[in-house]
Amino acid sequence: MISPGRHLNRRLEVWRPITSDDGAGGQDTVLVLQSTVRAKVDQPSNADRMLAAQAGSQHDHTVFLLPGADVRRGDELRGTDRLGAAQVLRVLAVVEPSTPVYRKAPCQLMQREGV
Repeated sequence: MISPGRHLNRRLEVWRPITSDDGAGGQDTVLVLQSTVRAKVDQPSNADRMLAAQAGSQHDHTVFLLPGADVRRGDELRGTDRLGAAQVLRVLAVVEPSTPVYRKAPCQLMQREGV
């Protein structure tokens, strides 16, 4: 079992896109804060990067979570990096090993223009 205190050393907010009718025949999508989760954020391995490149994915960070963390494809994970800078990661997928001791989310770092 992953020890949250030792390995999952960051807290990330989970923001989920919610779509609703706008009253004029269209739809609005807003991001809504769902929860805060414990996480570990890593650079992907070379093998992960190669697989992502072959699939045309923008996978540049891997986030590890507890098995029960409610994180889904399309969510944004928001927090700060080790230097205290704001960081937003878009979840590309969520996978679990055959023995559910953790969840793994390949993510893309979203950077504001000019940063």
